[in-house]
Amino acid sequence: MTNIQILTLPTQNEAWGFWGTMGGDARAAWPIAMACIARSTEQPLESVRLFLDSRFGRHFADGVQGRLSSGDPLEQAIALTVKEWMSWPIKRAVRETYAVPQDLPYLLAFVAYCAVAQVIADES
Repeated sequence: MTNIQILTLPTQNEAWGFWGTMGGDARAAWPIAMACIARSTEQPLESVRLFLDSRFGRHFADGVQGRLSSGDPLEQAIALTVKEWMSWPIKRAVRETYAVPQDLPYLLAFVAYCAVAQVIADES
């Protein structure tokens, strides 16, 4: 087996978000999720980390956990959850609540939303 180095940033929220929800699988799942989401959304790792550390990351981890409990291996569970989130449309209530464009894939919209929310918080 080839040892492949995956570029990643550490979580800043071990208690909640993706890391906290993944529990004992968090250490193995984190770099895979970071790489897969960054590749699929074409967003910087900093934005992906903000997403994974948020409550949206917790919901994303719920999807991964569901696939793990169905017997999917970790990497496949993450990839399938990314594919699922990228296929969801932005519905009107989400668009109005979070001010995200309707034509973006759900995952991309929330990775970008988390990045923008952090910029706004930093400027406050």
